[in-house]
Amino acid sequence: MIEIKNIKKIFGERTILEDISAVMEAGKCNLIIGTSGSGKTVLTKCMVGLFRPEIGEILYDGTDMLLMNNDERKLLRQQIGMLFQGTALFDSMTVEQNVLFPLDMFTNWSLAEKKKRVNEVLDRVNLKDAHKRYPSEISGGMKKRVGIARAIVLNPKYLFCDEPNSGLDPQTSMVIDRLIKEITVEYNITTIVVTHDMNSVMEIGDHIVYLHQGRKQWEGTNKDIIFSKDELLNKFIFASEFLQDAKEMRMMEANAANKKNG
Repeated sequence: MIEIKNIKKIFGERTILEDISAVMEAGKCNLIIGTSGSGKTVLTKCMVGLFRPEIGEILYDGTDMLLMNNDERKLLRQQIGMLFQGTALFDSMTVEQNVLFPLDMFTNWSLAEKKKRVNEVLDRVNLKDAHKRYPSEISGGMKKRVGIARAIVLNPKYLFCDEPNSGLDPQTSMVIDRLIKEITVEYNITTIVVTHDMNSVMEIGDHIVYLHQGRKQWEGTNKDIIFSKDELLNKFIFASEFLQDAKEMRMMEANAANKKNG
């Protein structure tokens, strides 16, 4: 569990986050949503220690990260898995080498032990035959799955996912959502997902924090969100749904045109 209390973050004279408190629960997908500039990325960077808030507490299972010494913080970071928006795979490395990288960095395991673990996580994300392929040789959805495999290879207690469906078609997005949800429950991970995707919100949003202009505007579940009377939240939801519908409509039109021309 991660608990944030009264977080405030300032850059120069601009307050980016103001008095944000929330609990991210273990074994659940905790989503942080909001428009661009609402503070989602800054909040998550505070939570993983890349930014230090001016005020507040960030408690990992009851221990304030902001009060940890360097050794304690290093140990904590080894328990955090990260799935980056652009996957951040090394182009010069194979899929196997990319997933192996954190094990080389943070463990003293033998090569056989490392490869066994790599095989386990690649199997878990349904990539049994991609070990020797390079990122340029696999699809966007497969890259995301490699990113997930790398993020969980150290068996983290906490998993941060930054826009995991960015650049993916709706069907592949659903596959990634379900995979993140399954892994969260299976390993009892505290998962935090930053997303604009309302399909993800409704599919895996066990716990949702909606930010608006640097403040927590609303908090609840994907069931609660349907009945919300918060005007700003409803405006965000309907705008997102409209954009998604428009995107799917454009894809349908493009496919129809291709079939006609073909």
